[in-house]
Amino acid sequence: MKIKAIETYFFECPLEKEFHPSWIPAHAQTANRCVILKLITDDGIEGISAASVFSEEQARLARFIAVDTIGRFLIGMDPTELDILTRVINMYGFMLGGRPWFVEVALWDLIGKALNQPVSTLLGGRHHEKLEAYASSIMLMERSEMVKEAKDLVKQGFKKIKVKVGLGVETDSGNIKAIRETVGPDIGIMLDANCGFSTEEALRLGVMVEPLNILWFEEPVPPHDLEGYARLSDSLRIPVVGGESEFTRWGFRDLILRGKVSVIQPDIARCGGFTEARKIAALASSHGVTVAPHTGASGAVSIAAAVHWASSLSNLYLFEHMYTENPLRTKILKEPILEFQNGFVKVPSGPGLGIEIDKNKMKKYLKD
Repeated sequence: MKIKAIETYFFECPLEKEFHPSWIPAHAQTANRCVILKLITDDGIEGISAASVFSEEQARLARFIAVDTIGRFLIGMDPTELDILTRVINMYGFMLGGRPWFVEVALWDLIGKALNQPVSTLLGGRHHEKLEAYASSIMLMERSEMVKEAKDLVKQGFKKIKVKVGLGVETDSGNIKAIRETVGPDIGIMLDANCGFSTEEALRLGVMVEPLNILWFEEPVPPHDLEGYARLSDSLRIPVVGGESEFTRWGFRDLILRGKVSVIQPDIARCGGFTEARKIAALASSHGVTVAPHTGASGAVSIAAAVHWASSLSNLYLFEHMYTENPLRTKILKEPILEFQNGFVKVPSGPGLGIEIDKNKMKKYLKD
């Protein structure tokens, strides 16, 4: 079996609600976008992967690296030589200043289909047949809207909810207190700052909300401020977590050892695919650190990959479920098998990633 061709497609769909990150309040993310990649073998087997992108320019870069650079190496190669191919994919990414590691996921999907086995089996088997999921995320809005959304999420069956912070320490503290009063003491609450605070601001907010039984404080400061992470970890009783902005096992090594985080959040489409993610999880396990995979605004393909990887982890903590509408997750599959049900997300059982894209449904969102 040899790789014969590589294809990419760019998809975009508008958001029902704009997302304003805490670090640039005036900027709004108005659409979900992704690049889907397809590897095709000489015997007609297809493997897919995907990467979320923020703009058409980023999509063009991802497609250029994946097809014109990495693709030239992959053509004619045996896809089962995973470690060799992954190393080459990573090195091309470093040299070109990009991170085209989402390509690697397609290799596992392809091999799983060739062997008629789910990727979770190829990873060594499932520790979890279903994943405990938390609601991600209540966005930055007026307090009354945030409280109402928290109440609605509890009614839907979520036992844990994540809330964005970044409107200012006093405002954020008031928002979290109001949400805690609304949902009661038994619902888990996590904070997500999207790297928007200074260490001093994060420390002030953390101290103010510590009595509210917060499960974690996510990305309080920029990802490379490891001293800031360490100071917060040493000073707060709230666990400080991060990792969606890390891309290699070496970055996670420093986040764990220097940043002193107790939970890491690798994104399977960013951190090197399954091969690198397994090494990252093993590193975390050796330091008593648990894993809560990041999925964010990912589409169905990347989420399916994250679900398979998470099911194989003995040190899994929680799984992120983005509850807001995203057609690239909910509207493109022949069967909606990645949705939240009774507090959990089930692991697909079909070969490879276990999902099947409906090409007719995808046409609505295809840009080129």
